[in-house]
Amino acid sequence: MDTEKRNIELVRKYTREKSMGLFGKINIWMLGVSAFLLISVFLVFVSFSVGMAIGKHQFSDLVSGKFGAIYSSPSSEDVLVDVDFQPFWDAWVLLEDNFVGGASVASSTTEDDDTDQDRVWGAIEGLTRSYGDPFTSFLPPEESENFAADIAGEFSGVGMEIGNRDGYLTVISPLPGTPADRAGMLPQDVISKIDGVDALRMPTEQAVKLIRGPKGEPVELTILRSGEIDELTITVVRDVIKIPTLETAVIDDVFVIKLYSFTAESPKLFQNAIKEMAESGKDKLILDLRGNPGGYLEAAISMSSWFLPADKTIVTEEYGSGKPNKEHVSAGYDVFSDNLKMAILVNGGSASASEIVAGALRDHNIALLLGDTTFGKGSVQELFNLTKETSIKITIAKWLTPSGDHISEDGIVPDIFLAPIERDDSDEGSYNSDLSQDQQIIDTIKVLQRSDFKQLFDSVPEELQYRTATSTIEINN
Repeated sequence: MDTEKRNIELVRKYTREKSMGLFGKINIWMLGVSAFLLISVFLVFVSFSVGMAIGKHQFSDLVSGKFGAIYSSPSSEDVLVDVDFQPFWDAWVLLEDNFVGGASVASSTTEDDDTDQDRVWGAIEGLTRSYGDPFTSFLPPEESENFAADIAGEFSGVGMEIGNRDGYLTVISPLPGTPADRAGMLPQDVISKIDGVDALRMPTEQAVKLIRGPKGEPVELTILRSGEIDELTITVVRDVIKIPTLETAVIDDVFVIKLYSFTAESPKLFQNAIKEMAESGKDKLILDLRGNPGGYLEAAISMSSWFLPADKTIVTEEYGSGKPNKEHVSAGYDVFSDNLKMAILVNGGSASASEIVAGALRDHNIALLLGDTTFGKGSVQELFNLTKETSIKITIAKWLTPSGDHISEDGIVPDIFLAPIERDDSDEGSYNSDLSQDQQIIDTIKVLQRSDFKQLFDSVPEELQYRTATSTIEINN
């Protein structure tokens, strides 16, 4: 970076000295200085050109090695060779020479010495946005650190998963029992402002940076909610967020597993829950994935494997452009008999890994899906380290269920719709902490207890379908 700055300064000095020479008396001393500068600029240009040629070659090799199979024509190397970076550097010099104003450069740091580096980060952010994919993004130092905190499972904020939906900043799911949940945030809420700052089309990483903050400090969120004419303003007080993972219960002879997220620890906890169910002797299971925003793919594969024979397809990564698809199959734990009666609860906050598990077990006729349509995050992101402090998330594939359906933006439609839970001011969150009092759990138990449950995989009677919050269900045995 220091070399680039010196190069720019040399070009700028040369340009200014040359302009002065056009209007002033040129003496021998000035001619000597000009000659010296011309030689210096020439040497810098030659060095820069050679460096760029080497850099292009090395970078194209890297890209070809990593992603070459994604592109068929033209090749990644051809694309890079054909790119003219001169307008970029011209724009940089013009801005350096002419920009005057009060606007601050958006950056992840406020140190003056770092502003040039922040402009580089901004250029990379613009490059990732140019691909038009809300899930492909650059993570500068602070955002990259926040992402690492998410993976660790503890951070200071409001406790909700957000993402980009149709170009708008959207709540995927508030985590149960967190400040966002208690304040009344719901899946599918569109965030229009954060502390008065326009956020409707704000990149997710930038929004996360604004929403997080010290414990005890409030953040004001202005939202658009389906069914509401006017904007709603919700104030949430930040707290230390510890992401919950799993809880179990036995309700009316039905074993219930409530899974909050797919963390690195989830497979072990899920195994313990399966063991607990086996010891209880129950043959009816509810897997509650409502409000579960997803997590590790490996966790989804491991959990699905408890219900499927070896080598049964769980999910397929579709790469396209000639690259072979990657099929993820069951490890074959398959501990349940044909007597198992299983239902999976989903809603608009069920995303990513939740949709993989739900889609796989539904497609293999292991479980019925109840609740509401899932969020619809049907793409695969891989995290690449760019520098020691920065990284890039890149969408590398699309998800396909075992039946070949895309987990698209439309989400997965359940077999049986359930009336959404009505909340009131006395609620401690969007879900009752006592699962035995959860109306959707109660309704799902009634479905599992039907004598014709197995026949529901082929055809669901019309009386089991609810499509409005005010409709009620009549479930007969």
